[in-house]
Amino acid sequence: MIVRIMGEGQVEIGAADIEVLNALDSELEAAIESDDEAAFRTKLHALLDKVRQVGSALPDDSLEPSELILPPADASIEEVREMLGDTGLIPG
Repeated sequence: MIVRIMGEGQVEIGAADIEVLNALDSELEAAIESDDEAAFRTKLHALLDKVRQVGSALPDDSLEPSELILPPADASIEEVREMLGDTGLIPG
């Protein structure tokens, strides 16, 4: 799965890593729903850090279509709320 972190680039994530990313996504959603800015910031950074850790960076000139688009680390709680779909940022 190709994931784009806005403002950073793309990484390829293996199917085996989706479950742990979904758990982090659920924690992020809970922080957004409770309007807890501190928890939101912590959970967003944890999710992005995990994507960077488990993903393999694609070259900057790669033109692969992104299956998921994640917000940048400095996104506001409102910006991320608008990006959430019915299944969170990471479906599955």
